[in-house]
Amino acid sequence: MKITAIRTRKLRLVLDPPFFAAWDPMPRRHFDATIVEVETDEGLLGIGSGDTMDGFAAYEDLFIGTDPLNIVEQVKRIETINFHAGRFWPLEVAFWDIIGKAANMPVAQLFGGAQKKVAAYASTGELRDPVQRAESALAIREAGFQAMKIRVDPHNFGAGLEAVRAVREAVGDSLRIMVDLNQSWRMAGDTQMPHDFVAARRAVEQLRDLDVYWVEEPLPYADRDGLRRLRAETGVRVAAGEMISSVSEVVDYLEHDALDVYQMDVVLAVGMLRARTLAELAMLKNRRFTPHSWTNGIGVLANLHVAAGVSGGPYFEFPYDPPGWTPQRRDFMLRRPVEIDSDGFVRVPDAPGIGAELDEEACRKWAL
Repeated sequence: MKITAIRTRKLRLVLDPPFFAAWDPMPRRHFDATIVEVETDEGLLGIGSGDTMDGFAAYEDLFIGTDPLNIVEQVKRIETINFHAGRFWPLEVAFWDIIGKAANMPVAQLFGGAQKKVAAYASTGELRDPVQRAESALAIREAGFQAMKIRVDPHNFGAGLEAVRAVREAVGDSLRIMVDLNQSWRMAGDTQMPHDFVAARRAVEQLRDLDVYWVEEPLPYADRDGLRRLRAETGVRVAAGEMISSVSEVVDYLEHDALDVYQMDVVLAVGMLRARTLAELAMLKNRRFTPHSWTNGIGVLANLHVAAGVSGGPYFEFPYDPPGWTPQRRDFMLRRPVEIDSDGFVRVPDAPGIGAELDEEACRKWAL
């Protein structure tokens, strides 16, 4: 089998009302997505998405005429480009989509087939006051979720702490709560200094008193010793790694036992093949793999197939924060959005490949 063509399509969904994302200084008034399509000489089409793919045209010729089934070689090829340009992991998703279709199996089955479904946690994205966030938590519980994650502004921690407290009072012990401090990496243009270990420890200790299941990204990635000390000195699980830049860094974290929960996103960080290996290593050390999946539905599916394949968990991140962020907005390019079932699980599609079906009408409507 040979690759005959690779196409990328840029889409932009206009958001009305806008989504007030906690990690952006300005509200999001549109949501961009890049679709990658890989064609083969045997008529198979692979689909991927999740990152911008900006600059890929300069490297497209490295893949045309090669075998998409030779995934080890393809991953190595993508990794050589990472040094010189962006990370083109959505391309690997398209290759796995082809491999699954060629084998007539879901990719999760090829990755081990450990789970058919994974309990989802509602990953919220907006900063809301305590009353609003408590109301949203009740609605999230009613929707079937077993857990939720609350993003807290580390530079206004007092307000965030009150929101977490209000949620705990509203839901009692019926919903597990995670908290994201967003201190490990910076959005473009964000030059604020992250908190140091002392401030992070004070924050984590206060969250511990509210029975938070884990605290995410309480310190920068470079502070491995601080992350390890936080775990040891507070007794609170620490999660991180969603945007970590290389496999060797994840291995270093594992060797230093820096985290309880490893969150490498397969379309933004290390790719599907490498994430599977790293997930296995983490679980062999009695640590967990719960990938970051704050992207569109195709990226969600890519992360789901890896997590379900290796028995990641205990929860799977499900981007969800109505009314601003819904499966319909997130997955606007798909014929059917990825949803949870009535018991709060997200199920692996039965279809061969990753199970993504494009809505061509929507893709044409929102094309850039």
